[in-house]
Amino acid sequence: MKRDTITIGTRSSELALWQADYVAARLRQAYPELTVAKRLMTTKGDKILDAPLAKIGGKGLFTKELEQAMLAGEIDLAVHSLKDMPTEVPEGLVIAAITERSDPGDAFVSNRYASLAAVPAGAVIGTSSLRRRAQLLHARPDLCVRDLRGNVNTRLRKLDAGEYDGVVLAAAGLKRLGFAARIRELLPQQMILPAVGQGALAIETRAADAEVRQCVAFLADAGTTACARAERAFLARVEGGCQVPVGVYAQTAADGTLAVEAVIASLDGKRLLRDRRTGRLEDAAALGTALADRLLAAGGLAILHELGLLLDRE
Repeated sequence: MKRDTITIGTRSSELALWQADYVAARLRQAYPELTVAKRLMTTKGDKILDAPLAKIGGKGLFTKELEQAMLAGEIDLAVHSLKDMPTEVPEGLVIAAITERSDPGDAFVSNRYASLAAVPAGAVIGTSSLRRRAQLLHARPDLCVRDLRGNVNTRLRKLDAGEYDGVVLAAAGLKRLGFAARIRELLPQQMILPAVGQGALAIETRAADAEVRQCVAFLADAGTTACARAERAFLARVEGGCQVPVGVYAQTAADGTLAVEAVIASLDGKRLLRDRRTGRLEDAAALGTALADRLLAAGGLAILHELGLLLDRE
């Protein structure tokens, strides 16, 4: 490499720092002569912790400030949880690499109950995700699901303080931060489909910075990237984000095919549409779009329209 330093932009939460440090370590290992620096930043999603994500807006809550710094030349790349990234990347930027996916699922954590099935009716379960809320209530309409904001450590502290009987968090984040022992149950995907890209990291760079793009290319995982194309195409079609009850998950098979499954649910979980499509790996994006069209036509569009009106009223 010609340059001797690369600066990574990252949020300052423990999980974001873990992710940035992981990428930094891989870069130092691949390029021993390279100095890898970090710049810690705060995003809108980090600042506003007293309101549900669905109420504070739109897309890019955890990425916009990092992207602005990249476009200004203040940092060379940003490391994101792929599930936090909007489906549209700002002009001048590109996702240069998507890493191999870790555990894509959701985990049930509780100090009182060994599994979600053991939780009694009326128990309080915490989550910041409308996707999780809707699917939880579809499976267990007898539960009381309440909003839970903050980073992983903050959410666990609230659980330990007795504010919740249990919480649902991304399994990958818990494992990365050393909290695997706190997981009581990995919730089956038959119950809760994950968010788009959950468990994978996205490395975003300036589109014109060919040197940095080439530098991080070795971190890309082909299988995860294909799955992400399908999942992000689905999300782009339904125009959703963390503020809508949409779950989608794609998997590759040894024969070169890809299966993508998705769900659109009403906020109360009473209506839940689920479908699946399988096709060629090279048609990943088209599969995601076709699946979205099928679910929207089957009633998903009406569900999302009603949800939009509900959130506007609130």
